Amino acid sequence: MPNKKKLVDLVVTSLSKQLQQAIDAANEAHAAAVDDQSVAETQYDTLAIEASYLAEGQSKRVMEFQHAIDTYKALELIEFNNDSFIALGALVQLSADAETNHWFFIGPAAGGFRGQIAQHSITVITPQSPMGKALIGKQLDDDIEVMRGSNKLEDYIVTLK
Repeated sequence: MPNKKKLVDLVVTSLSKQLQQAIDAANEAHAAAVDDQSVAETQYDTLAIEASYLAEGQSKRVMEFQHAIDTYKALELIEFNNDSFIALGALVQLSADAETNHWFFIGPAAGGFRGQIAQHSITVITPQSPMGKALIGKQLDDDIEVMRGSNKLEDYIVTLK
């Protein structure tokens, strides 16, 4: 059984690395926007404008990563039982994934993150994702249907923690 605390730590570590990269990129973009080399030489020279847009976009990424980290740090990790309804913080395994030891963790952010903890492969999904929408509110042994592109995945929930 994967340890939720270790998983959250793994996600926060990954988000923190991405946050630092975004901070570095935002600083570089900001420096480029105010650099003497960026001053327009003609009316068609848009280097400074492009650099300022890039700096603004990078700053938004920084805020998004920081928000994601904050939501994980505030996430209350509860243990779900056989009578629980799937919600944020649930660790779910589908029938087809039992043999490969693959799990879904419903997290507040960082959807698509994949990690390994003690021989368990875990994919983070958010409640807004197609898989998240299919799982939220369901219980153990409930059937789910998810459209993956043009393919329909039909399965049922075998484990909930």
